[in-house]
This record gives sequence, C-alpha cells and structure tokens, in this order.
Amino acid sequence: MKSLPKQIEESVLRQVLKRLHYPLDVMLLCVRWYAAYVLSLRNLEGMIAERGVQVDHATVHSWALKILPVLATVFRRRKHPVSRSWRMDETYIQVGGQWKYLYRAVDRLGHTVDFLLTAKRDHAAARRFFERAIGLHDVPEKITIDKSGANTAAVNSLIADSGLEITLRQSKYLNNLVEQDHRAIKRRTRPMLGFKKFHCATKLIAGIETMHMIKKGQLNCPDGQVTSAADQFYSLAF
Repeated sequence: MKSLPKQIEESVLRQVLKRLHYPLDVMLLCVRWYAAYVLSLRNLEGMIAERGVQVDHATVHSWALKILPVLATVFRRRKHPVSRSWRMDETYIQVGGQWKYLYRAVDRLGHTVDFLLTAKRDHAAARRFFERAIGLHDVPEKITIDKSGANTAAVNSLIADSGLEITLRQSKYLNNLVEQDHRAIKRRTRPMLGFKKFHCATKLIAGIETMHMIKKGQLNCPDGQVTSAADQFYSLAF
C-alpha cells in the first residue's frame, strides 16, 4: 500500500483537527499518552483534568480514532528502511469478543517491518501481509517463520507467482525476536479489555505500532536531529 502524497496527508490532518474544536497541544498529548502508555481512557480523563482541562474519556477515544491513522500514514512515509532479513509471526487480539490476528514482522535488529490486523489466520491473510510489507520495504533476502503451514504456503506461493528470490527459514529459536516484540503491543492493548469493532482496532493498533516504532528509533528525523520520542510523535502533525 503506497503512502498518500504529502500535500494530501497534510490536508487530511488539517480537516480532522479543524473539526475537533480543542487546542492542538491538548489533543496530541492525550493521543500520544493513549498510544504510548498502559493507560485506560478513564486514566487519561483524570490525568488531563489534573492539568486543568475537562475532557470526557469518550472524547479522547474519538480523537485517537481520528488522529492516529493520519499520523501513522505520515510515519510510513518517513520511516527508516529495515534490513533484508525478516522475522514474521502473528499474535492474537480480541475484537468484539472474538480473537482476531495481528500479523507482524521485525528485521534482524528488532525494527518493525510492518503489521496487519486480519479477521482470519490463513494463507490469504499471510499472503496479504507479505505483499503489503514488500510494497513498503522492497523484497527481503530472508524470511524466518515458525512452522505454520499457512505462513509457509504464503511465502512459497509468493515466490512461485513472482519469481522473487527469497530464502525461507523455519526456526522457532530465530523467531523469538518477533515473539518478544509482540509483548510491547499486547501490554498496551491489555487495559483496553478488547476492542469493540474491527475498524476501531485497526486504527488504534496503527497508532500503538507507530509509537512503538518511534521509541525504537525508526523515524527518519530531518538533518539527523536527535529528539525525544514525544517530540518525534508531535512532528508527524506538522
């Protein structure tokens, strides 16, 4: 999936912020806290009230749904390249009382390659994840997975259909890197007690993954500037 042109991204964000009728710094602070820390919406309502701002927790949730997907799209355009050795795995996310599947991959340094929330765990879902990741980062030299039949079939069919030269490895030990990385995402989603709707889960997970990547130093900052994770997050809005 290609990123939106910069002018369109900025226009979309301006339209979103224009409709929300709150100071930009307040909205971005709440949304960043929500994406970055193990906090419930009620926690955020109380924390921002201590700063003299009265905001209902449902309003914060609405901000997150509107702002985080746009910032995630901006981040994809400014993301550092990853190495060409990927570790891929899927984890479980509860949506509407049912388990859905979050496909994720990291490179050999632990940097996030890509992620995709899907309703099913099958060949088609895995294939879609790989095609999306390759569209963002180009073709990897190696892909390491566990012994999942669906993931194996997806990589093999991708190689067969496209003629790409990709080495497929099946190793539980080597895949520990991505399994450990799942924990940061699961730790953040746990206080949410499951998402109610699939489209909401997709938007919020995009924001959580974006903040996670920023913390890992994956945002390409102008002129090599070194700034805090908070400042990098805010820079996506300007």
